Amino acid sequence: MNSIPFRTVPLVVALALSAGWASAQSSSGSTGSSATGGQAAPAAQPGTGTRNAETNKDDKLARADRKFIEDAAESGMFEVQVGQLASTKASNAEVKNFATKLVEDHTQANNELTQIANAKKVELPAAPPHSKRSDLEKLGKLSGNEFDQRFVREVGIKDHQTDIKKFEKASKDVKDPELKAWVDKTLPHLREHLAMAEKLPGAGKSDASAMGSTGAGSAKGASTGTSSTSSKTGG
Repeated sequence: MNSIPFRTVPLVVALALSAGWASAQSSSGSTGSSATGGQAAPAAQPGTGTRNAETNKDDKLARADRKFIEDAAESGMFEVQVGQLASTKASNAEVKNFATKLVEDHTQANNELTQIANAKKVELPAAPPHSKRSDLEKLGKLSGNEFDQRFVREVGIKDHQTDIKKFEKASKDVKDPELKAWVDKTLPHLREHLAMAEKLPGAGKSDASAMGSTGAGSAKGASTGTSSTSSKTGG
């Protein structure tokens, strides 16, 4: 009678070892197990693809050219996003039309830049920088004339003045001929956007020029202080 439990011990041990081996095989094939989490974790994240793969980079592209592509992509994405916001949120029809043009022109420019970046093996950022996303969030909380004025002055004028300076410098400094061609093609559109923005209601520069052109006879404009009145006189 005592020999029966003795025989069953090796069998129980063998079954236990077999079950443990099967469990280990199952867990090693699972992407969600804690034991293999370190290996399963590297899921591709937007905006991190080729930055961590140095061998994918085009070593012939100058570092400054690569940096300009990344910066231009961030700026272009922001222009499209803020333009989309203004095209629906702006209260003035002229401002809405301007916003729509921003979306169209910058979308085309972004697509062309993406093609260049892909050819040069430059990974573009997945989103605008945090500061620009914060600006977009703050702008989205405004409405009416306040929104129009902030959009025109900050995006239409200030941002485009900054971009124009960067593109003018890049036109002289970039080494890659394909990138330089894109810069020279995009730069006139940026200048056009700035010229349009300066004529919009709420643009500080156009308001000031309108006030100056009327001289002492601008009492009406000074008394009302509205951007719509000054824009009409400034054309």
